[in-house]
Amino acid sequence: MQGSDMNPATDMSAATAERAKPVGPDASSHRDLTGGATPGAPSHRDLIDGATLRRLCVASDAAGLRQTASHLAALGVSGTLLWQAWGTLWAVPVFMVHGMLLNFLYAGQHELSHGTVFRTRWLNEWVGRIFGFVLFYPRTFDQVQHMAHHRFTQDWARDGELAREPYALGSYLLWMSGITYWYTRWRRIVRFSLGLVTEPYLPAYRHPELVREARIHLAGYALIAAVSLLTHSAAAVLLWLAPMCAMKFTHQLQNTIEHLGLPHDDNMLANTRSTRTNGVFRWMAWQMQYHTAHHAFPAVPFHRLHALDEILFTDRGISPPTMTYWGFQLAALRAFAGGKTEADYPNDRMWLFEPPHDSPPPRPTAP
Repeated sequence: MQGSDMNPATDMSAATAERAKPVGPDASSHRDLTGGATPGAPSHRDLIDGATLRRLCVASDAAGLRQTASHLAALGVSGTLLWQAWGTLWAVPVFMVHGMLLNFLYAGQHELSHGTVFRTRWLNEWVGRIFGFVLFYPRTFDQVQHMAHHRFTQDWARDGELAREPYALGSYLLWMSGITYWYTRWRRIVRFSLGLVTEPYLPAYRHPELVREARIHLAGYALIAAVSLLTHSAAAVLLWLAPMCAMKFTHQLQNTIEHLGLPHDDNMLANTRSTRTNGVFRWMAWQMQYHTAHHAFPAVPFHRLHALDEILFTDRGISPPTMTYWGFQLAALRAFAGGKTEADYPNDRMWLFEPPHDSPPPRPTAP
């Protein structure tokens, strides 16, 4: 982390590897992991031994390079096809794919902010800064905000990703569309560049660094705009801004499913949701669909999250909160229908879920 000797991944969970204990004889018998801080429910540290966790926490330059190169290569192909197909009907599906690939670069930035993509630290630093520039999401800000999110997951007062009002149907749809997402990103960069840092989860000693970072970003965007105008080039709009902004809703499928509608307590096995999807989406999201496993042990690199998920859950016949993308969105829309808001639902238990297949879908009810 720039301006600090602290590696965010190490800070958040290397110590947990030392504290992890062998699984007790009764841990696998408790199968309900979704009800919050239930007495007798296993802690995430009870589900893996320290030696296994330390082995899984080793990052790999080769694995990081394969994932990064394959994502960038896919973007290169989709960008080339989009440029060549512009003005034809073929441009529509290519535009959509290209926009999805751009947005899911954040999955890579997220892992780079944890310092777990590459074993070589400076690669995490500078590839993360490039991704953050493309995504209007400066790396240092992302790291500090995301560390607060991991330390205080689902804590309304301290979770850096809960600095918002409770969702209602309108605000949820605006967030899903990307409209309010991009507005907050651009507004924050401008605000920080003016020296106005007001977020309570950002410590004061980091403010100068965040302001400097925002100013560098703003200068870079201004330079791209100036060059585009002077050369009469629409490349930045056609290949970057338009597809990324228009297709943000596809990445919001991942952003919203991870915690919304789950208990606001400190049980990692209850407050974080995993996602059932296909291999293409797992590749594009850098395996972040194994999100419960990731929150349990953030220092485990993305390419080992599947193995971690199997150890924590599959091998024990237990399951974290899990839904499909579309099942989650349908449940959320039903929950917010009729004027209800997020504040109408309980903080201490799950209220967005998929019903059993053999029963009619229940409508989530407010307390």
